[in-house]
Formats: sequence, structure tokens, C-alpha cells
Amino acid sequence: MTCRQAGFSMTELLVTLALLGIVTGFTLPSFRALQLDAARTRQVNQFVQAIHLARSEAMKRNTIVSLCPSRDAQTCAAADVAWEAGWLVFANLDGDSPAIRDGGEPLVQAYSPWADGRHRGNRATLSFRAFGQSGTTATYTFCDTRGSAAARAVIISQTGRPRIASRTATGGALDCG
Repeated sequence: MTCRQAGFSMTELLVTLALLGIVTGFTLPSFRALQLDAARTRQVNQFVQAIHLARSEAMKRNTIVSLCPSRDAQTCAAADVAWEAGWLVFANLDGDSPAIRDGGEPLVQAYSPWADGRHRGNRATLSFRAFGQSGTTATYTFCDTRGSAAARAVIISQTGRPRIASRTATGGALDCG
């Protein structure tokens, strides 16, 4: 009666490790892209949610409600601060433009920073009136390390309705410069 040993030979083990290395090499870049897509989508969705919140709060409170970039989640930052530092939605009781949160103005919501990307807009602040309109068009572009190829833009119409785009109105790539 012969006794057989169970297990793998060295050749089988090396072939398995080589195949595992090849499969891992193909999937890791895709996984990183998936992580970047999820982070960008989260930021874009939060910004769109902030716009909807500001519009509804303006109607509910019958006053101007504004969005502005903020570093400390309490006050509006200077015009040179990018939106990825975080932003605020607040009741702009004195209606100043560009919007600045003063001491007695209620904070509606503060949003956290986006460490892995850039968020630029063509407006320093964004305000909504009690009838739901912003009164001006605006575009905010969200870029990460992949640049224009993976960028998204939130475009706000004069009526205050946001839409998301991956290209410019003429079909070109979004500017991440």
C-alpha cells in the first residue's frame, strides 16, 4: 500500500502566483479609476444637492439663500479660495453680493473639503431668491488627477436648475486648467 502526499508542486505554485500577478496587474488600475469616479460623483452630487437645498430654503424662508466657498465651515472664504476647500449654504439676510455670511445669518448646511480634486466655478458665490431663481448662469467644474477626460461640470441655468455635463456646450473637453 502506497501513501500519497497531498499538496502542490513548486511548478504549480509558481504558475498560480504568476497568474495572480497578471490578473492583479490588470485590475488595480481599474480599481483606482473606480475610486476616483466614486469620489468625483460624491462631490458633484453633494454640490447639486446643495443647489436644490438653497433653492428650497430660499422659497421656504422667503429670503436670499447663498452658497460660498469656506475653509472653516462657518464663514465665507476670500474670492481666491477654491470650492474644494468646502462650502456653505446660508440665509443671506442682507443680500450682499458677493455673498458673505455675517454673524446673524443662519447656517443651513456646511460641506466638507474634497482632498483629491479641484472644484472651480465662474462665480465666486451663488445666490437664490425666494422665487427659486439664481438670476445668472453659472458653471462649476470638478476635476481630479485624470484631468479633462474625467471632468464633470454642474451647469446652473438662470432659473436655478442644475444639470451635469461631461463636455462643454460645443462638445469640447471641460477645462481643468
